[in-house]
Amino acid sequence: MTRAMRFSPALAAASSLMVLLASCVGPPSQPPAPTRPTPTPRPVTPAPAPPPAATPAPPAANWEDRALTPGNWSYRQDTGGSAALFGTSAQPLFTLRCDRANRRITALRAGAGQGAMVIRTSYGAVSWPATVDAGTQTVAARSATDSVLDQIAYSRGKIGVEVPGLASLVLPAWAETARVVEDCRA
Repeated sequence: MTRAMRFSPALAAASSLMVLLASCVGPPSQPPAPTRPTPTPRPVTPAPAPPPAATPAPPAANWEDRALTPGNWSYRQDTGGSAALFGTSAQPLFTLRCDRANRRITALRAGAGQGAMVIRTSYGAVSWPATVDAGTQTVAARSATDSVLDQIAYSRGKIGVEVPGLASLVLPAWAETARVVEDCRA
């Protein structure tokens, strides 16, 4: 055997040492990552103030352009005649009542007003003398033959009721009013 082939414990220790040293070396180093500049904070702007609350539009100058008063018409008959009642609850805002025995139509507006009751239709306006009944309603009575009752019955779209001291009413022109007028004329 040749000398190089012979096993030498010193050679084995040296080669092991070299393997150990080679394993201690890390991978080749990479250049450091580029640094990013720190972003400049944007100035904080306050949120815009909310717009002021909308104020309700004033009522239209022309009564025909005003919104309808909330409610519905209903029709009732009793032994004395019939009635067309307008409102949203048990207490109507406006009533057109036929007193068949006296052939009179009474217009009743809930609330104690002052002076005359103005009835507006698509044909025009008329002022009826009115009184306060027991402090709870304003009353205007007319003969069943009064031509203004035809104007109420056949008004196109709306009927206005105005009493000084009370809110104006703008009522839909429904068949209930015509029915009460016809009941009183029959």
